[in-house]
Amino acid sequence: MSVLDSFIIFDNLRELKKLCHWGPVIALGVIIICSIVAILDSILWYWPLDMPGGSLNFLTLVNWTVMILYNYFNAMFIGPGFVPLKWKPENSQELKYLQYCKVCEGYKAPRSHHCRKCNRCVLKMDHHCPWINNCCGHRNHSSFTLFLLLAPLGCIHASYIFIMTIYTQLHSRISFGWNTVKIDMGVSRRDPAPFVPFGISAFAVTLFALGLALGTTIAVGMLFFIQMKVILRNKTSIESWIEEKAKDRIQYYQTGETFVFPYDLGSRWKNFWEVFTWAGSPTGNGMEWRLREGCHKYMLTIEQLRQKVDKRVRSVRYRAIEDFSGACCPLTKGIRTFFTTPCTEEPRMKLQKGELVLATRGLKHWMYGEKICEGDLPEDGTRIRGWFPRRCAVKHVSDTGSDQSDDEKKSR
Repeated sequence: MSVLDSFIIFDNLRELKKLCHWGPVIALGVIIICSIVAILDSILWYWPLDMPGGSLNFLTLVNWTVMILYNYFNAMFIGPGFVPLKWKPENSQELKYLQYCKVCEGYKAPRSHHCRKCNRCVLKMDHHCPWINNCCGHRNHSSFTLFLLLAPLGCIHASYIFIMTIYTQLHSRISFGWNTVKIDMGVSRRDPAPFVPFGISAFAVTLFALGLALGTTIAVGMLFFIQMKVILRNKTSIESWIEEKAKDRIQYYQTGETFVFPYDLGSRWKNFWEVFTWAGSPTGNGMEWRLREGCHKYMLTIEQLRQKVDKRVRSVRYRAIEDFSGACCPLTKGIRTFFTTPCTEEPRMKLQKGELVLATRGLKHWMYGEKICEGDLPEDGTRIRGWFPRRCAVKHVSDTGSDQSDDEKKSR
């Protein structure tokens, strides 16, 4: 075996490790349970070999499963595509428009962002999805969105089968029981019961699968509409957030300028075909993009640099007054803090009393910031960032002054 073959096998095994995560385990578990139960129930309800309708129903159900799994594994294993390590533009004059990534030791291409989970700069990153244990980005955006479309459609079909199976089986049992009573009265016997029994266990499993299918339809269906909303504007979820921050920055400083998103081509169909193509592969190479007329190709990255400067200016120092374990939903920090935990994959940051944090953004009961290290950074050079409860810290005025909570400042 050559060195190249060994490397390919190792790389394939590394890709298969993506399945060893709670997200794919749950997602594939739901797909397998709903599919198997729906196939068995369809045999009970509408035997495929009796009528053309039964055959069409059975083949359609199998087709949903195949297409869902095909797009799911495409989204997982094809991946979003990554910016080459140590990448920089050919024209050195363009470096001033780009952000530098210390981890990848290169510059971030337009529309790319560094993912902490993947530990790489991702092309046209939308978000990191735990359900596929990978990022959604340039190369797999279409497969991921098709999965979000097909999963609810398949679950709707499966739910209909579950409901009809439960109805027909219970109706048959009630009719059989009524006819049994009539047998003693001299009434003719009923047809024999179905060959495949539908007992209490089968009823419970079908009811459980129905709950999974309905829950998946609602949850995944909502994600599909969110994805289509940004796709039809040729944006990503991150870029929508950048646009919102641009409006906030302009309003805060009252500069009078307007921010125009450079990648919205002005037509929903044009934006749609930037992601979905007949060939199945996305438009472009993930590094260069079609632009709206009159827009600079680095307009978005320039705005990101401005927001980065603005974040440093508007950030506030806080001092921890309570320890925080870094739990996602802490029970000891108040009911409101527990129920308003940020709905994001971003980490929670452990705090010890007395530590200083540079807060850059926040919610009503949570804040996001970076820990101020008195000594050197950790050996791997990573900065300690994350969310923490607002009640765990107060504003740090100075080393010699007193700290001040948000409530105290409002009362003055």
